[in-house]
Amino acid sequence: MRRIFAASHFLPRVIYRVPALRCLRQLPGTDPISKTLSWPRVKAAMDNTRAFIRGVKRVVLKVGTSVVTRPDGRLALGRLGSLCEQVKEMVSEGFEVLLVTSGAVGVGRQKLRYQRLINSSFADLQKPQVELDGKPCAAVGQSGLMALYDSLFSQLDVVSSQFLVTDNDFKDPDFRIQLNETVNILLEHRVVPILNENDAISRRKAPYQDSCGIFWDNDSLAAILALELKADLLILLSDVDGLYTGPPKDPRSKLIDTYIRDKHSEEITFGEKSRVGRGGMTAKVKAADNAAQAGVPVVITSGYSTDGILRALRGERIGTLFHRDAHLWLPVKDISARQMAVAARNASRNLQGLSSDDRKKILYDVANALEANKDLIRAENEADVSVAQQIGIPKSMISRLTLKPEKVSALAKSVQMLADMDDPIGQVQKRTELADGLILEKTTCPLGVLLIVFESRPDALVQIASLAIRSGNGLLLKGGKEAVRTNAILHKVITEALPESVGKELIGLVTSRDEIPDLLKLDDVIDLVIPRGSNNLVSKIRESTKIPVLSHADGVCHVYVDKAADLDMAKHIILDAKTDYPAACNAMETLLVHEELVKSGGLDELILALQTAGVKLYGGPKVADLRNIPSANNLHYEYSSMACTLEVVKDVNAAIAHIHEHGSAHTDCIVTEDIDVASVFLHQLDSAAVFHNASTRFCDGARFGLGAEVGISTSRIHARGPVGVEGLLTTRWLLRGHGHVVDGDHGVTFNHKELPSDVELEHFMGRKSVNGGVYASHHNVHGNHANGI
Repeated sequence: MRRIFAASHFLPRVIYRVPALRCLRQLPGTDPISKTLSWPRVKAAMDNTRAFIRGVKRVVLKVGTSVVTRPDGRLALGRLGSLCEQVKEMVSEGFEVLLVTSGAVGVGRQKLRYQRLINSSFADLQKPQVELDGKPCAAVGQSGLMALYDSLFSQLDVVSSQFLVTDNDFKDPDFRIQLNETVNILLEHRVVPILNENDAISRRKAPYQDSCGIFWDNDSLAAILALELKADLLILLSDVDGLYTGPPKDPRSKLIDTYIRDKHSEEITFGEKSRVGRGGMTAKVKAADNAAQAGVPVVITSGYSTDGILRALRGERIGTLFHRDAHLWLPVKDISARQMAVAARNASRNLQGLSSDDRKKILYDVANALEANKDLIRAENEADVSVAQQIGIPKSMISRLTLKPEKVSALAKSVQMLADMDDPIGQVQKRTELADGLILEKTTCPLGVLLIVFESRPDALVQIASLAIRSGNGLLLKGGKEAVRTNAILHKVITEALPESVGKELIGLVTSRDEIPDLLKLDDVIDLVIPRGSNNLVSKIRESTKIPVLSHADGVCHVYVDKAADLDMAKHIILDAKTDYPAACNAMETLLVHEELVKSGGLDELILALQTAGVKLYGGPKVADLRNIPSANNLHYEYSSMACTLEVVKDVNAAIAHIHEHGSAHTDCIVTEDIDVASVFLHQLDSAAVFHNASTRFCDGARFGLGAEVGISTSRIHARGPVGVEGLLTTRWLLRGHGHVVDGDHGVTFNHKELPSDVELEHFMGRKSVNGGVYASHHNVHGNHANGI
């Protein structure tokens, strides 16, 4: 009997294990979890969909029975110890923690089994044993469970308190007021309230059949408490990593990282309820969904992990997130990358089949839709900006991310301007009469399907989409995760303006980074990739695809102030180039100054102008020594902020050499009154855009009169500089004859006569029309007259 007592009763095991916690705390240089889990939370690890966690302060933790107990029903002391250590870390970091715990029934069942064993005769033990009712088990186990928590927390210098509640309590408004007051006082004193339903006097039998009332198990109790006590986050700890599409042990099942009610409610198959508790995953999902829709985000994750709670609070994508805005983050309907690309191609062919006026009308409809939905777009953008600020995104990226109301109106106007331009499709670039009556034309046509990957700037989505419509191309867009809400609403507004005859599939929005590798393999469907973003992004895409890539990696733009420059003009230009919009890719990043301006004092005037405007200067090797300016770590650097590099050069040729070595072939400018020097700079500098006495900020599709731009290309094939509609077109050849055949070139007299391209084709195809047929006036085709077509 003694051996049975020692093995089954939990108190001797607690006394044995708890000192280990104190020893762990006292090891020099370690924290109670481990060196790898130390606070503060790592910004880089935070997933964008979990960024709201940055603002979390009050957290409700719900610990399931399957976490508290082992498969044999005994307490899982190791998991409980780890849980208490994580709670200690949370309290130390200023979190307000409330604990809703199951396990009283399991603890009590072990005690009552032991009681029944020592009070039974041998004959009684031979009889079938009736399973113990949960209510007396809860009555016996509650005090033991609390004693265990109290013992564990006391080793970590954490004070805990206990609340036992029933469903009827929440029907009393005075109870709810008193509960809030008491809990708030405890949390102010960094006490951890531990709450549990008083199962000993609960009148319910099974939550699946009897789920009436305010709550029906500890999962729903945790959800109610999270709402009642205004928690910022609810974490439900289970025996699995989260919610799966099927049984967790089935290799075909996939973990759902973000739950979307409309998508997942019909897809998920639930297994059996908890092996020892009253709930199970069904109860957790119902409670989580209810809480999330009411405004409290929920994460279901594993309680078996030693750091699961801390990782969830770092914003890592673990477990399953329930959030009322989740439907805005992920697509409700998944299609493959190939299906999306093929659908875009088919829709683009529908678009090309429309008349020029019909395509123009679509753009007007898009512009009107943007204006009509300006407030909605602004609200979604403000939510993105708020998240970006919480997770510490650099100010330059937030600047690019922000869509002010006047910006939306400006985008709508740019779409209208694009609509008013001449139709770019089917323009005759060249017309040649190959032989008498045989006319060849070179005409413009869409490229096909474009894949645009861009970061941070949601306004790019509008420009790119409108350019795709005007040029007749299908489009796939992948925006940065920082602008997930803004991109989603802009895509919705634009595609809903497309007529059914074209189809919303013309413009597809790729929402997951995981889809990009599959899209980059589709060289038989996608015709051009345009990445807009960091050098790292562009390089990765170039290395990962056979599809042609049109891009610029960096915007390291230079302004060279020559010795013959008008200094007042020079100051005006460099201040505009740097401060008008520092985050733009066409902003000045390096200022080069002729060495004679050092002696004349011109350099100091330029330095003073920039510093007065708040620009931080970093010097190249020469300037750093001359003017005691901090040295630039890299002469090829895009600051995208109120900072720039400054260097002195010998002359215009040295400036050109410097730009060729350290520039990005984007946009560069010379300021000088010497026309000959300007001519050298303009003709010898190999950049996509080269300016004389004008700010680099002019390098923009709208400012160039292109209507909009899909990006600025520093490539040397197909298009360079701001890429507007023309950059999204290619050419094809149309040949019209009257029965002409080659026949070994014996029967054709070639004249290759250039014809005007601005004259109607019928003027050249023939003079005589019979029954709708047009006949050639001369026939040099071998042995036959050409038939009318």
